[in-house]
Amino acid sequence: MSERRSDDSRWPTILLIVGAGIVSAFQVGKAPTALAAVQADLAIGLAMASWLLSAFAIVGALSGIAIGVAVDHVGARRMVVGGLLLQGAGSAVGAFAGAAPLLLLTRAIEGVGFLTVTVAAPTLIVGMARPRDLGRAIAVWGTFMPVGMTVVMLGAPLLTVIGWRGYWLVNAAVLIGYAVLLAYGTRAAPTAAAQHRSIADDLRQTTAAGGPWLLASLMAAFSAAFFAVFGFLPAILSDRLAVGPTTGSLMAAGAVAVNALGNLACGPLLTRGVPRAHVLLIGFVTMGLCGFGVMGEGVSGPVAYALCVVFSAVGGLVPVALIDGAPRHAPRPDLVGATVGFLMQGNNVGLLLGPVISGGLAAALGWPMVSFFVAALAFAAVVLTLTLRARPAEAALSS
Repeated sequence: MSERRSDDSRWPTILLIVGAGIVSAFQVGKAPTALAAVQADLAIGLAMASWLLSAFAIVGALSGIAIGVAVDHVGARRMVVGGLLLQGAGSAVGAFAGAAPLLLLTRAIEGVGFLTVTVAAPTLIVGMARPRDLGRAIAVWGTFMPVGMTVVMLGAPLLTVIGWRGYWLVNAAVLIGYAVLLAYGTRAAPTAAAQHRSIADDLRQTTAAGGPWLLASLMAAFSAAFFAVFGFLPAILSDRLAVGPTTGSLMAAGAVAVNALGNLACGPLLTRGVPRAHVLLIGFVTMGLCGFGVMGEGVSGPVAYALCVVFSAVGGLVPVALIDGAPRHAPRPDLVGATVGFLMQGNNVGLLLGPVISGGLAAALGWPMVSFFVAALAFAAVVLTLTLRARPAEAALSS
């Protein structure tokens, strides 16, 4: 009976862990939501503003696999709590930034904390979920980004009351408060660190395997394409639909929210035997085609917004399919954390490059050129997906 109660109690804990991802995703969504206010207050242009979005990913683009190995050695629970506290500290200091350089530095600090949470939390969920619930638990985890970005974008009206600095302080309070809640609520979660192993050997084995590289590259392509569009979506919608920044943010929030539908749909598709490669191909091809409608010339505002919703919904299949593939392509079962870290490092590379390249293209040549950038990313992802499909699972997990 006690075992049954233990099993039944796992889902509340899993949902609490998912909540850590959601409040972390607030830190991704708050930048595009407050972009206009930050630009006006600090007197920065579009090119510099694009770095406000990308600075979040700079350190993570270089350190994802190292954080993944740290999760395997230090313990996932400690890392999730620490990541929340680090984001809270970065957001609190950033609220007092008087110029762009300090704000960019604090965004990089937030990015390290974000990456720590998004690497450690799935590992913690894998340790908590029953085998038969694992696919559904990973699918629910996959919703953290669209849900978090949607909630923080819906808070756009607060900017007129508390300003972007107040918005940063509110986020800091939420992060620190949630860290305390998570630490208390996951007391029974696995906390054991790895057995004594060589960190250098773990890094070497993970980077020597082909599967983690393919997963990380696919995640980078997805993230770059997604944030090339959604990093500036409030501004794009304001221009295409002639609405104010607040309305643009709320409409963008609606488009981001449907991404969760794709996340949730991916789990049942994989469970029913739909090949992972097919799911990835559907997602990337749809994103590439819809990009032309969202930012191309000669497309009416309402049609562009509808295509933006399709882009988001179908694109939501991709990250869950990739995260679900991490255990199957880890070099060893005890290197799942390192593999997820490598995958999320790819995510941060895309988050770094997507807004910078699209912002530069838009500033120099206009938004229609960004659609070609998105299409090129989608084409590269199709090639990588076909390569992944031809590759068997790593030997350690193929049995």
